[in-house]
Amino acid sequence: MVMRFSPDEDNTRAFRDALGRFATGVTVITAPSPTGGIGMTANSFSSVSLDPALVLWAPSKTSLRYPHFETATHFAIHVMGEDQKDIAMRFAKQGDAFEGLSVHLSDNGVPLIDNCLARFECSTSALHDAGDHAIMVGQVDHVMLKTGSPLVFANGQFGSFLAET
Repeated sequence: MVMRFSPDEDNTRAFRDALGRFATGVTVITAPSPTGGIGMTANSFSSVSLDPALVLWAPSKTSLRYPHFETATHFAIHVMGEDQKDIAMRFAKQGDAFEGLSVHLSDNGVPLIDNCLARFECSTSALHDAGDHAIMVGQVDHVMLKTGSPLVFANGQFGSFLAET
């Protein structure tokens, strides 16, 4: 079946389904907050520039966690490995889901989740309005990476990546 439509309030589910056809990696973004660390699962992560090293992600402005990220001067983007679906799900449901995780604080007070596939520690470079989301650009200050396979999200489901051999 093929659908064609102009996105509007009557077909938001179909629009979301169309967006879901694009497979993405899964990240958990963390930042300091007045009550401790805050985190949010996001698949809106993208590289922007190699020189200078810039990345972006797009938090929803309707999220109760958004004000913490909007005012954060530093944040970290954690790329989840295929065995970290539980961590992604925890931060999708609640922002203070650090209990029981191996976490340490950066020099800027950002909670850093250990054992992820890659981590980008960022200084906030820009925040742009983008409809019901914002585009948060980060200057990458530090990077950590290790070998492994990424957690992938497509068609509303988590999965893993199988490389061609």
